[in-house]
Amino acid sequence: MAELKKKSQMFLWEGKDASGKRVKGEISGHSEALVRAILRRQKINPTKVKKKPKPLFGSGKSKIIPKDICVWSRQLATMMSSGVPLVQSFEITGRGHDNPGMQSLILAIKGDVESGNSLVEALRKHPLHFNALYCNLIEAGEHAGILEAILHKLATYLEKTEALKSKIKSALFYPAAVIVAAIIVVTILMIFVIPQFSELFGSFGADLPGLTQFLIDASDFFVAHWWKIFGLLGIIIYGTLEIKKRSVPMQHFLDRAILKMPVIGDLIEKSAIARFARTLETMFAAGTPLVEAMTSVAGATGNIVYYDATMKMKDEISTGTQLQASMRETGLFPNMVVQMVAIGEESGAIDTMLGKVADWYEQEVDDAVEALTSLLEPMIMAFLGVVIGGIVVGMYLPIFKMGAVV
Repeated sequence: MAELKKKSQMFLWEGKDASGKRVKGEISGHSEALVRAILRRQKINPTKVKKKPKPLFGSGKSKIIPKDICVWSRQLATMMSSGVPLVQSFEITGRGHDNPGMQSLILAIKGDVESGNSLVEALRKHPLHFNALYCNLIEAGEHAGILEAILHKLATYLEKTEALKSKIKSALFYPAAVIVAAIIVVTILMIFVIPQFSELFGSFGADLPGLTQFLIDASDFFVAHWWKIFGLLGIIIYGTLEIKKRSVPMQHFLDRAILKMPVIGDLIEKSAIARFARTLETMFAAGTPLVEAMTSVAGATGNIVYYDATMKMKDEISTGTQLQASMRETGLFPNMVVQMVAIGEESGAIDTMLGKVADWYEQEVDDAVEALTSLLEPMIMAFLGVVIGGIVVGMYLPIFKMGAVV
């Protein structure tokens, strides 16, 4: 048993197949002896087995992102639907993956499954890439003998979840990129451009307009202390993020504040409801009991306010309260959502109703993203015009006044 708990690694092997033909390749395993045993089960007589050497520079692994897991899940579901055996599906998807990190992960899972572990046991060895929801659904599929159907549901769930995240990121990326560009432009003006004008105006021997003098003083202060300004800004941003990670009260404060923000708060709220409904629908469809499903649903909402509310709902449901009653009690779910869940509970089609709620709110997120983009574009352009235009006017104002006097 201790042998199986060792970390899986890649081995290079050479040998002869049943027909005596020389073959070679690489395989994931926990030890050389285990790899030789796996090869013999595949009717290959191994003549040489050794650990795959690590690259000279770096680990050779690329970062695995959620989209990689999403794509792989769909590939695995499609292959199983086509009648390809599970282990062979791992081999095909692993060898053909462009991401070396993902390739190593898939082949490691393949090695664990070949060693006699169940798929869910192999997946749970990689908690960074397969969360509790993913593993619980796979476990339910294995026990019920419907792994293929569960993989399709999981792939659909991950695709919709990633699409939702992508839409929200795209809505926030544009203003963030413009603000960063504005900061860079203002920094260049403050450090390199305004000091040149300051030297020019120093030869005038006359009082400068208030705006011009303010900009010159600001530039002098910025040139002298720019490193302090950016250092303090970096400390504030880093400190806020770290406190948010480690402090539950700060998480509550920030997540509640975001929900109360105009436009953005509405977007985050709709996104949380869409994730809640989609995750619960997927868990229900897989046959997961409601109380067990609520923990995974809480983690999928993406907002600590909804997380706490969902965990409170879990406690109430475990004492016999209906889902729709506990949802209404939180005050976080619109009446339409509560009513649809109530209809689903009464008709015994709660997963269908939750799917409709998820579809509705995912479309609402789409509309909110478009509205946010349309609203932010003119606001950002006006902001840039005021800031950069104000600097330009302030610098040329003395020259305009000199022209008027002449």
